[in-house]
Amino acid sequence: MNQVHIFDTTLRDGEQSPGVRLNMDQKLQIGRALVDLGVNIIEAGFPISSPGDFESVHTLATELKGVTICGLTRAVTKDIECAAEALKPAERRRIHTGLGVSENHLVNKLRMTEDQALEKGVAAVKLARQFTDDVEYFMEDSGRAKKEYLYRVVEAVISAGATVINVPDTTGYTTPDEYQQLFADLISNVPNSDKAVFSCHCHNDLGMATANTLGGVIGGARQVEVTVNGIGERAGNTSLEEVVMALHIREDKFGLETSIDTKKLLAISKMVSELTGMLVQRNKAVVGANAYAHSSGIHQDGVLKERSTYEIIDPSLVGAEKSEIILTARSGRHGLKHRLSELGFSFPAERFEELYTYFLEMADTRTEVGDGDLYELVKK
Repeated sequence: MNQVHIFDTTLRDGEQSPGVRLNMDQKLQIGRALVDLGVNIIEAGFPISSPGDFESVHTLATELKGVTICGLTRAVTKDIECAAEALKPAERRRIHTGLGVSENHLVNKLRMTEDQALEKGVAAVKLARQFTDDVEYFMEDSGRAKKEYLYRVVEAVISAGATVINVPDTTGYTTPDEYQQLFADLISNVPNSDKAVFSCHCHNDLGMATANTLGGVIGGARQVEVTVNGIGERAGNTSLEEVVMALHIREDKFGLETSIDTKKLLAISKMVSELTGMLVQRNKAVVGANAYAHSSGIHQDGVLKERSTYEIIDPSLVGAEKSEIILTARSGRHGLKHRLSELGFSFPAERFEELYTYFLEMADTRTEVGDGDLYELVKK
């Protein structure tokens, strides 16, 4: 109960980001890095969607060891049989199937009644169980669905053999308190809820994917569905590195752990960014270029005296070398003295004050004062 399983969907939901197309070698490179990182489940693709996706899932199932390989399907016989075939070589295999549950999806997309969708979902789970004892059932658009219907669906699919219940906030609609309560209500109102693991799958349309996922965990979810750098359709999915580090840093609040080697987070973030072409914004939490950089004089003074004054994450925890002191027009004497010291310079107080005046004049004309600028400065 203290372990949160990390279900990574970078190679499935993440690859659905517009403009992203990974070849097989690139998928294998990311897949191996995910195994090395310590993720528990890799959603390798949607096998029925194309021959390429089938090949990807089959190849990853063959090559990757020590991890569960998952294939996504609709609640359709051919989908499930195709996924089962693609997953055959896997050491551990999971079929991920399901249907929409909100009135919006039932009426506008599926054109089904609640009872028809429920019956189809149960049949899909029973079929998937013929191929594996690890079946995850997704209830698409749970965030906008009626709870009474969700209770019926969850009880029925668990009875049919589902071992994981995915409760997606497909449109990024819910708030953290609502999502937390949704899990708490599902677990307390479904008689056989103890027979399955509940899973968060959030999208970032309103910028709350990480907060919602953590809310779901507080509500009782023990699996989180994430992508490296939060890539994915529209505004993206929940960010793996953000959830993992939130659980790690705030262990006092959550009392939970993951199997992730946090020191490898920055490296895999850079890899996924390079291979997908999806740049990581500089101020991105945990892995952004500015995440451990300080340019304000007040912040620089505090960090140089004691790192924890402005940093709650030690950079080495995620694989970053160190904090950075970035010199700008907002920097103070402490930051300048520190950077000059790193270059091997030390000056008497009167000379330093003279250099600081020159520095401010220089900084007003530049975005950042770099090492080359500092060498120029000390010649004045």
